Amino acid sequence: MERGKMAEAESLETAAEHERILREIESTDTACIGPTLRSVYDGEEHGRFMEKLETRIRNHDREIEKMCNFHYQGFVDSITELLKVRGEAQKLKNQVTDTNRKLQHEGKELVIAMEELKQCRLQQRNISATVDKLMLCLPVLEMYSKLRDQMKTKRHYPALKTLEHLEHTYLPQVSHYRFCKVMVDNIPKLREEIKDVSMSDLKDFLESIRKHSDKIGETAMKQAQQQRNLDNIIFQQPRIGSKRKPKKDAYTIFDTEIGSTSPKSEQDSGILDVEDEEDDEEVPGAQDLVDFSPVYRCLHIYSVLGARETFENYYRKQRRKQARLVLQPPSNMHETLDGYRKYFNQIVGFFVVEDHILHTTQGLVNRAYIDELWEMALSKTIAALRTHSSYCSDPNLVLDLKNLIVLFADTLQVYGFPVNQLFDMLLEIRDQYSETLLKKWSGIFRNILDSDNYSPIPVTSEEIYKKVVGQFPFQDTELEKQPFPKKFPFSEFVPKVYNQIKEFIYACLKFSEDLHLSSTEVDDMIRKSTNLLLTRTLSSSLQNVIKRKNIGLTELVQIIINTTHLEKSCKYLEEFITNITNVLPETVHTTKLYGTTTFKDARHAAEEEIYTNLNQKIDQFLQLADYDWMTGDLGNKASDYLVDLIAFLRSTFAVFTHLPGKVAQTACMSACKHLATSLMQLLLEAEVRQLTLGALQQFNLDVRECEQFARSGPVPGFQEDTLQLAFIDLRQLLDLFLQWDWSTYLADYGQPTCKYLRVNPVTALTLLEKMKDTSRKNNMFAQFRKNERDKQKLIDTVAKQLRGLISSHHS
Repeated sequence: MERGKMAEAESLETAAEHERILREIESTDTACIGPTLRSVYDGEEHGRFMEKLETRIRNHDREIEKMCNFHYQGFVDSITELLKVRGEAQKLKNQVTDTNRKLQHEGKELVIAMEELKQCRLQQRNISATVDKLMLCLPVLEMYSKLRDQMKTKRHYPALKTLEHLEHTYLPQVSHYRFCKVMVDNIPKLREEIKDVSMSDLKDFLESIRKHSDKIGETAMKQAQQQRNLDNIIFQQPRIGSKRKPKKDAYTIFDTEIGSTSPKSEQDSGILDVEDEEDDEEVPGAQDLVDFSPVYRCLHIYSVLGARETFENYYRKQRRKQARLVLQPPSNMHETLDGYRKYFNQIVGFFVVEDHILHTTQGLVNRAYIDELWEMALSKTIAALRTHSSYCSDPNLVLDLKNLIVLFADTLQVYGFPVNQLFDMLLEIRDQYSETLLKKWSGIFRNILDSDNYSPIPVTSEEIYKKVVGQFPFQDTELEKQPFPKKFPFSEFVPKVYNQIKEFIYACLKFSEDLHLSSTEVDDMIRKSTNLLLTRTLSSSLQNVIKRKNIGLTELVQIIINTTHLEKSCKYLEEFITNITNVLPETVHTTKLYGTTTFKDARHAAEEEIYTNLNQKIDQFLQLADYDWMTGDLGNKASDYLVDLIAFLRSTFAVFTHLPGKVAQTACMSACKHLATSLMQLLLEAEVRQLTLGALQQFNLDVRECEQFARSGPVPGFQEDTLQLAFIDLRQLLDLFLQWDWSTYLADYGQPTCKYLRVNPVTALTLLEKMKDTSRKNNMFAQFRKNERDKQKLIDTVAKQLRGLISSHHS
């Protein structure tokens, strides 16, 4: 029973499934029926499904048949009406055909007219379109023609602007035309052409300013010189405000339109022609000589083309190269001032141009670039000046060079360049200038001293007297009271040397001008240089004169007198320096003049030379001495050579009247001592092995002549018998032998009150030995004479005692 129920349930499910498949077949597209049929074949009830399908088909056929039977009469009626309409339609067709034929016949002319109108309208439309297109193309062609004209006339910057408008405004409107494409293809070439031509102009400009840098610099330095002269005039007059005139606006003359299309400005190479102007006319501004439009045009062209950085790098690179060429000095620059001037003009011209470019362009050059160039220029310029100025031996050229350097520095300082190092270098050149001055003045002093006659200056009139006093500070009331003619105590080299020292001071002062030094620094510089002149140059010149072989006593005496007066004039030199520097001598750290020491040293050297010269003269006279040491005759007068010597000494000391008393006394005492010493040496020299009492008496006469000269007071100022003391040794020795007072000598020897205190036993023994030898050899019969034998014994006894004294003294 349960199986029956289960079979019945399965049968109901199968029937429901078949019903669903049939609905899908009815509603599904034929192309997609495959999956539905597969589900039938997948099942097992194929037969029952086919039965249901046949039943469903039969049901649909019965429905179709019922529908057709229901509408059949309407269909027949519609066919009948359609047949009727076909006849009417045929009639209408015939009427339309006939009407069309008539219309065609009647409208044939109208069609022809309409065809003609159509062609006219087409032509009109084409013409209108052509005109419109030409209206678009004409501005392009006009702009292109304008571009070509601008290129031909070298107006490159306007040409670039035209090219910009052509490319961005006009050509896009007609870009589909073939000629426009040709233009578009030419635009890069035109840009490059403008670029190349503007660069060529820039190269011409750079070459031109390189050649004309010295002219630009010369003009700038003239302007600076004029400004400095004006400042000096204002400084000397009562004025209000600052000393220096404000810097001239050098750039107002360049308010040129960057886009100027003037053919003149387009064609200028960079340097304008300026006629030579008279000295009294205003010097044109340095930048007035230069047309910078090529730089501006090229800068703007490259900026528009997007290549500004390339242009800046090129410009700076070329200018650096030019700077190195400008800073290379010619090898013979040191020979003339023009060599230095041209060198400075080129440097100034270079930096004037760069300074103008800095202030009139935005970024073409910057301050860092200018500073870098200036540092390089400063170092190279200073090195060149150090090298070339060291070759210069002319102080006038060194002074002119200094003035030129100051003008060079002042000119560049106006343009804002730091120049402190140049002024520091001028202080170095100042030392070199001092050396060249010293060399020059060495020659001047040498000429003065060589040409001097070393005799007092004669004065025959009041005019000459005032002239000399005006040249040299000298005051002597006694000399003023004397009638003309009269003489100054000094020779001509005194006022000449004094004036040359002042000229030297002036020369030192000239170098210190415009160096921005304080009065104290100028004073110190002048004093140090003057000290070198006095202690080194003048001192050396005086020493050379004093040490000359042919110098005479008269010249030496005059030199002592001259240096005495020059020494007194040192205080006036101090006052002279104080007056020109306005620095008081008592100011702290003020250098003192060493003139007093210089002239004292020269005077002392002259004094020593006088002493030496006198001694040499005395020696020359003594060489004429011709004593007969073996004579037995007693003379009654002094030797001729000694008489001449005394006469020479008298005349010489007479010249010493203008010398300081101490100098004359020292010279006289020195001469007497030297004479006494020489006579003693003459008496005791080894070549005189024998002498007689007669010879000794003649020698005594000569010594008496010397003593008489000493007593006569050849030089005032000696106390009584002071000068005679020079001959005391000779006098006591001669008295001892001539008086044969050996007992007194031997008895009192060594006592302060001894009569023969100045007689040395060695000297006495030497002279005694010479007399003993004479007695032995010349008196052949001495052993037969009792007196001679006694005297010989006495000599031997005295000699023995003298040896004893000598031995005891040494022990």
